[in-house]
Parts: sequence; C-alpha cells; structure tokens
Amino acid sequence: MIPRVWAPSATRVDLVLGDVRVPLTADGEWWVGDTDLPHGTDYAYSVDGGPPRPDPRSAWQPDGVHGASRVYDPGTFAWTDDGWSGVDVRGHVVYELHVGTFTPGGTLASAVEHLDELVSLGVDLVELMPVAPFSGVHGWGYDGVSTFGVHEPYGGPAGLQAFVDAAHARGLGVCLDVVHNHMGPSGNYLGEFGPYFTDAHETPWGTAINLDGVGSHEVRRWVCDSALRWFRDFHVDALRLDAVHALIDFSDRHVLAQLSDEVATLADALGRPLSLVAESDLNDPVSVTPTAEGGWGMTAQWDDDVHHAVHTLVTGERHGYYGDFGSPEVLRKALTRVFVHDGGYSTFRARDWGRPVPPETDGHRFVAAASTHDQVGNRALGDRPSARLDPGGLAAEAALVLLSPFTPMLFMGEEWGARTPWQYFTDHPDPELAAAVRDGRRREFGGHGWDAVYGGEIEVPDPQSPETFRASVLDRTELDDPAHPEHARLREWYRSLIALRRAVPDLASGDRSTTDLVWGGSGHGDGPWDGWLVLHRGGARVVVNLSDQPAAVPVQTQRPVEVVAAWDPAVVEQTPGGALVTASPRSVVVLA
Repeated sequence: MIPRVWAPSATRVDLVLGDVRVPLTADGEWWVGDTDLPHGTDYAYSVDGGPPRPDPRSAWQPDGVHGASRVYDPGTFAWTDDGWSGVDVRGHVVYELHVGTFTPGGTLASAVEHLDELVSLGVDLVELMPVAPFSGVHGWGYDGVSTFGVHEPYGGPAGLQAFVDAAHARGLGVCLDVVHNHMGPSGNYLGEFGPYFTDAHETPWGTAINLDGVGSHEVRRWVCDSALRWFRDFHVDALRLDAVHALIDFSDRHVLAQLSDEVATLADALGRPLSLVAESDLNDPVSVTPTAEGGWGMTAQWDDDVHHAVHTLVTGERHGYYGDFGSPEVLRKALTRVFVHDGGYSTFRARDWGRPVPPETDGHRFVAAASTHDQVGNRALGDRPSARLDPGGLAAEAALVLLSPFTPMLFMGEEWGARTPWQYFTDHPDPELAAAVRDGRRREFGGHGWDAVYGGEIEVPDPQSPETFRASVLDRTELDDPAHPEHARLREWYRSLIALRRAVPDLASGDRSTTDLVWGGSGHGDGPWDGWLVLHRGGARVVVNLSDQPAAVPVQTQRPVEVVAAWDPAVVEQTPGGALVTASPRSVVVLA
C-alpha cells in the first residue's frame, strides 16, 4: 500500500511507523509517500506535527479505534465463490443479525456455524448489523468511526471475507449495514484531516457530514469508495444504508444518486446484482426512483410504517410514534399503499409528512418486518414481541409480513419467538463518555409513556453494564426446552410460510394492485384488534383470527381454494363466490 491521505489544509503530514516519522509529499490536496507498505504493517498519520492518528480509510484497527492502522491486502484471502452469481435483495427473505449477540462467541467465525440453520429456514440473504470499528468490545455498531474497517473483536477484515465466502457456499447472499451519516463519539479524528463535517446542517447526532460544502468532493468520494470496496473486495451483495435522511445534500446531484450510478457500473463489471437498501424516515419514494428520473436510485428501502401497522394492531400499543396506527384501516393502507403517512398529517411529527408511492411501484422495493433491531432495541427494556404476545399473535405477525407484497426481513431469534431481550448496550472505556451515554439513555425514555406500556415504573437497563450485553445474547437452548414447545413450533411455522412464498406465485408477488385487506368482528376501539382479517394476495387468502374465540370468516374468491398452511386446525366450506373458514382462536389459515 502506498501511503496516501487527504489533508487539504495541512502544511505538513508525516507517516508514522512506530517511533519513526517520514514526511509525505504534497500532491494537490493529498499527501503521498514513496514507500510501498506491505500487508500487516502498522502505520498512522500526523498532521502538522500532531499526534499519530488512524488512517481515515483504514481497513484494519487491530488495537482499537485509537490505535495505529494496519495495512490489509484484500487479495491475501483465497476466495472459493467463483461460481457465485449474486442475489438481488428485492423479493428475497432477509435475516438481520448482530454479530456480537447472534452467538455466545460473538464473532463472524462463530456466526458461520449457524448459517445452515438459516438455509434450512429458507433465508436468502443475511444482513449484518454494522461491523465498523467502534469504542470498546461490545456495542450495536452504529457509533463506528471507520467506514472502511471491520471491528477486530468480530474477526477483523479477514473474518468478514471468510463469512461472506461461507455464506455464498451455502447459497446465501450477504448484506452489510453501513453508517455514513455520522461517526461515533470516541476515536473520530476525521476533522483533524479535513472538512469531513459541516456546521451548515444539523443531524440528530450533531454536525452533518459535509456533502455539499467546500471540500465535499473528496468527502463524497470517501463515502462512495468505502461502499464500492465492500462489493469489490469483500464480495458482499447488498448494503443497507443507515438513516439516509441525515445525509443532507443540497448539491445538484445527491450523493446517493452518485453512489447508485457507480454501484450500477460496478455491478455490470462484476456480472452480478448489487443492491442498495436505504433506511429513510422521509416516507418519500424519491429513494427508489431511478436516477435518470431525478431519484436516488436505491434498490429498496425500509418501510417502518408496515411494522407499526402490524405491531399496533396485534399488541394494542399506541404510545409515541404509534399514535396514528392500530386499526385495520391503517393496516390496509400500509399493505396496499406502502406509507401510512404519505402526505397527510402525522400526529407524532405534528405536521404533514411523506409523499405517495406511485401505484406501479413494485412492493418488493420496500423492506417490511415484524421486528428489527430498532423496534426491539429502542424499547425501554429491549423486550421483543414474544415477551408479550401469545404464540398465535406471533404467528399472525409473521404471516402478515412474510405473505405481504413487500421484501420480508426477520430479526435474529424472531423465528422461534426468542425470550431473550435485545437491549441497548455499549462498552466505552472512557468513564465520562460512559456516564453520558448512561444518563442520556435514561432521559430518552423519561417521557415516552413506557410506564403505561409496562404497567408501572421501570428501570432502564444500564447500557454499560456487562449484564445488559449478556442478556441480549441469543439462547438457542430455548428450541430444545420441553417445557416450551412453542419455540420449535413457531420456527416450523416460519419455515412453512417462507416455503409458501416459493411455492405459490401469488404469495411471492410484489404486485400491490392484487393486494387487499378486509376485516370483521368486534375488534374496534383501543387495545389489540380482536376481530378477524383476510389478506388478499392475488388468488391466495390469508385468514387471521385475533379473537380468543373461534370465528366463522367469509372469504371471497373466484376460484376453489384449499388450506396450504394453518397455525391451528380450521374447517373450510366452499360457498357460492368463495368459502367459509371456521378459524380457531388466535390462529392463521392460508388458502391457495
């Protein structure tokens, strides 16, 4: 590796090799060395005589975010996936996992040991939560400080390459969650090198990344180069881009449009599909609109409105941003029009919000889930739906998401109704930062109505406590617990629903024009819906009875149907123009 670093305002930049400092030569805004550093060399940069700092494009931080960088040659890994043709995220089943809590080992290597389980479940693509280096050993990963690196406790860059290679060998694609909208509070030295940040815009995490000000040409290049590198050198199939609404860019060409076009060019060169999935709070179809039409050109985007509509209907929760959700009418809008807030008033935001999605837009362009790291981990106690819902309620949530017209995503452990929470945890060695995070987390939940949700005063788990982290590690022994057979039963239900997506074209379709929802029963007012629902998917029907009593559900259909999956026994009688389904309490029946 030839040392090369962008430092446009510096008068001197030194390459630091142990106790030796070697001056670099100015080349425009860049500083360049004349020595080729071999794989495994530790190095750092000093700007204007300052302390040694990690490379802003460091691939390897073996000694943490404050230590020296180490040269990593991606060509040293022996790939075995030459026959891999790739996977487009649209319409495929995604499985989100956090490396540190997916297994007791907490590494990429230990995660490989469970990939066959995901294949058996029917998963198509594994989404890794951020693996960028961050402060300490344990954390969510969204406070990383190196967009080019891999957290050393997870296995470093070689560990990620080995994981991707192992996944491809099993027919699984890999999506990597990446964060470009902000950097973590510890180990972020970018500002010492150049104008990576700007005071012109504000984000929830402070000053914004500089995408449209002086020097932004190289910051945009830094963003795009890091993304392209994961596809090219690490063979990943997709990137999930965190909180793109915080990538504030008023230039003529949005940085996401630039990235989309560059990724499309690389996909053509590699001969396999490469996907970009945006997480956006804007409820704006600009994210998936082609760049030629003025959009950002994302392959897909997360759609939290579907989660909110399903979750509130089944659980009855209405606090915080759930206030406008909870009725079958709202669920129908989410399933057919994608966004619930698509230009109308949002009570939580106290303003009109969003834009409508054009009717012809494929539903597969939107990722839907019953659980995500956000929707579980950002609860005050990090409790999953399985902590509150009965197995029938969990089965209903699974059916409504997996058999929807969207691209479905599962959150690790969801498939068996894991009882372990998934809480917010950090491991900052700096005591002042640790205290600030701890106090901030408690203040964050002070006025969100959590006491009403949990039925009394609560104590928010200490993010810095090792027990908070340990409690969040998946416990697979639940699957073998004879006292709780519902875990294995639920996993088999997920497996059956995913198999139906492959076997029944109507259930796999992203055509929203053939999707509808009808309902009936006594389920009105506040609280969980206790009536019945029928989801129409082309010629298939998904009957959901959320009542604690059997329900006789009229099902309209132009063709004879039969039961292809049922959570509990059901009786189907053919009637003129359809069928009458007698559904068991708290159950689901799929007809095709």
